Amino acid sequence: MFTGIIEELGTVTAIKKTAASAVLCIGCSKILSDIHLGDSIAVNGVCLTVTTFDGNGFSADVMHETLNRSSLGALSAGSRVNLERAMAAGGRFGGHIVSGHIDGTGRVSRIQRDSNAVWYTITCGSHLLKYIVEKGSIAIDGISLTVAKVSGSGFSVSIIPHTLSETILADKKPGDTVNLENDCIGKYVERLLTFDEALAAPAKKESSITAAFLAEHGYR
Repeated sequence: MFTGIIEELGTVTAIKKTAASAVLCIGCSKILSDIHLGDSIAVNGVCLTVTTFDGNGFSADVMHETLNRSSLGALSAGSRVNLERAMAAGGRFGGHIVSGHIDGTGRVSRIQRDSNAVWYTITCGSHLLKYIVEKGSIAIDGISLTVAKVSGSGFSVSIIPHTLSETILADKKPGDTVNLENDCIGKYVERLLTFDEALAAPAKKESSITAAFLAEHGYR
């Protein structure tokens, strides 16, 4: 579990792709102070497992499913990435509950400066938009943000200077793809409201014992 508060900006040092997976190598420093094999690290909001590490960074395997659902496949050597270690049990909860399981991607459609803040408008599909509400939470590339506006095709967030300086949002341009994770509460509520127990229950097996069967075997 993560909070969406980015700890460090890392840099992709190599990405080794196969037909259906990849190994991502990321250079970093701060998060290496407490890193172990098997740890979960959110990379642009995607929960990945540390498979190797040294004094300069770490590597993680990226599955086919993850490449299909996120923007990680578009990374290349030199790309900057948001990094966050899994939340410590005794740490402060500064953002919102972020699982690191990406629901889909959106596209930056507009960037507009507003005094010291910058507005980002993101377009996305209806399967994601239905969970997004004004003043609700959204994770964009793993960054915990508050939704400021919602439209029929997307939503907008207002970014403060600190967030711009500490994350890769400052690198984004109109047309760029971003990873989106909806607030988990809406998804659970929808599942509870639409779940059909009758359809989920295993089908009852019809008994092969009939009145004719019993009569044939001497039961009258």
